[in-house]
Amino acid sequence: MKEAILKEFNTNAFQKDLVTWFIENQRELPWRENKDPYRVWVSEIMLQQTRVDTVIPYYTNFMREFPKLEDLAYANEEQILKAWEGLGYYSRVRNLQSAVREVVENYQGQVPETRGEISQLKGVGPYTAGAILSIAFGKVEPAVDGNVMRVLSRALDIEEDIAKPKTRKIFEDALYELIPQADPSSFNQGLMELGALVCTPTSPGCLLCPVREHCRAYERGKQSQLPVKTKKKSQKIKKMNVLMVWNDQSELIIEKRPEKGLLAGLWQFPYLETSTLENEVDLVRKEVESFLETELSSFEGPIDVIDHVFSHLKWEIHVYQAKISDQMKLRQNQIWVSEKDIERYAFPVSFQKIISNQLMKG
Repeated sequence: MKEAILKEFNTNAFQKDLVTWFIENQRELPWRENKDPYRVWVSEIMLQQTRVDTVIPYYTNFMREFPKLEDLAYANEEQILKAWEGLGYYSRVRNLQSAVREVVENYQGQVPETRGEISQLKGVGPYTAGAILSIAFGKVEPAVDGNVMRVLSRALDIEEDIAKPKTRKIFEDALYELIPQADPSSFNQGLMELGALVCTPTSPGCLLCPVREHCRAYERGKQSQLPVKTKKKSQKIKKMNVLMVWNDQSELIIEKRPEKGLLAGLWQFPYLETSTLENEVDLVRKEVESFLETELSSFEGPIDVIDHVFSHLKWEIHVYQAKISDQMKLRQNQIWVSEKDIERYAFPVSFQKIISNQLMKG
């Protein structure tokens, strides 16, 4: 199939124009300061499902805390979760630490240079493997993400549905033919950069595109129709009452989430799923007292309303404030924490918003 896709496509001119444009126009990003495999690796993990502008300060701080593989390999999990706090998809950093530890212990601290070996590391999928191998080691390896599929869908007029996993293979096969031996790093980064800055999902900047004259979709007036991508299923909605429970010592209950599953190992305020409406405060209070297995000396709310969207799920959060007059018995995953110490713990973004809105007002 790749022969048909690339038939009569001017591969050499496409390579030259793309690489020249990237070298002259690439953004100055902290992970491009050098091609150290560890630095490239960390950046690629952070950039998964996260915007470049969001990643930059996190990356800078993360590399300051963990400048070498060995620093990350044996760091305390609370420390790495706190450094990652706000980036989301926390399994990424857990997998990264596990994989880095394996590199330190089994590869003498040298990131593997072959797809077979690097793909065995936890959390390193086909895209990440290709990105590290091409950018850091100059290997002719494809790195196919959404930006790359969009650019190539248009450049090569590929109408396969990019939402289907099997479609990735079409792009990988084509890229093994397209990537130049001389500079795989600039070529792959050029595709990513072009997708991010010019060949955007809507209103692509074709007049500014360095490879416009090679683009079949532009030639055929199809650029707005590509790539083909089926829509995701509608999100599930979860209604939650989140509880800020105080004691007489001005301490709050926080609890640690399970070690597996969504937002594993992070801290949160207690919450219960509910169908009770927020204006039914008396019913909410009864639900909360039953949930906490204690009587409340005061109860108010909702004091805050927050919506938080995951890729597959939406949380509709109503925040209530409660006070107990005596020390209630805490569950195994719960602790009391003072307001000044709460910043030591890593919380999901939705709970960070509550902390910011309710505890950091001054």
